[in-house]
Amino acid sequence: MRKINRIKLYVNNNDKSKMVAKKLEQELIDSNFTIVQDNPDLCISVGGDGSFLRMVNDSNFNQHTYYIGVNAGSLGFLQEINIEYTKDFISRLNNDNYKIESIHIQETKIKTKSDEFVFNSLNEIVVRKDDLDTLKLPIYIDDEFLEELTGDGLLISTSTGSTAYNMSFGGSIVYNTLNTLSITPVAPLNNKVFSTLRNSLIIPGDKKVLLKTKDNYQNLMISVDGKKDIINDVVSIETYISPKKIICLRMNDFHFIKVINNKILNND
Repeated sequence: MRKINRIKLYVNNNDKSKMVAKKLEQELIDSNFTIVQDNPDLCISVGGDGSFLRMVNDSNFNQHTYYIGVNAGSLGFLQEINIEYTKDFISRLNNDNYKIESIHIQETKIKTKSDEFVFNSLNEIVVRKDDLDTLKLPIYIDDEFLEELTGDGLLISTSTGSTAYNMSFGGSIVYNTLNTLSITPVAPLNNKVFSTLRNSLIIPGDKKVLLKTKDNYQNLMISVDGKKDIINDVVSIETYISPKKIICLRMNDFHFIKVINNKILNND
């Protein structure tokens, strides 16, 4: 593990997060850490899960820094540190009393009639028609035909993202260090005309998911970690687990099952 000295803060734009960040910054300075804008050893997001996602994206999924979050939002699945325990967190930093966890990221290539786009995501991508009409989309796993989805849309999440939007659509919770993709239908149609998977399908991280549009080209709404874009004339979408990873800093008492218990079940 690298020695941490240079720290960059990413702060959500609300009064609570700004207040927490101001206090945290002073506590870090008092403990002889240096607050920087460039080349940080550690990036800290202050806010909710959206702040963590923006931090990772804005820093271009930097593999040469550590990431952690201070929860000044509501649920905060990705934000490990509660605002009441920032001094304890800083003390642990000073004493190198932490562990690290490598998290795989998702890479998505979207081919259109005239271009190609590449996106990275930590949580998921969601595919829908641009007019929110019923989506019909053939799905392939490593070029093997799975099904033609018929429904409102399709969500493909990482293990990290399984507790986010994926869970809202009834997708399975996947242990955060497993290297998987979850394919979860959004409001699938099932009747005597259409037959579509109703549950999430979890595949290993060495598999690729390929979506091929029907009827030549389609204009699609693509959401990448919550950021939406309309992409016209889409031919295909390929998504997979990238070799690239980010490194999250964890407290030594961090345990994913404890997170599930506290954040979802709320059992003390």
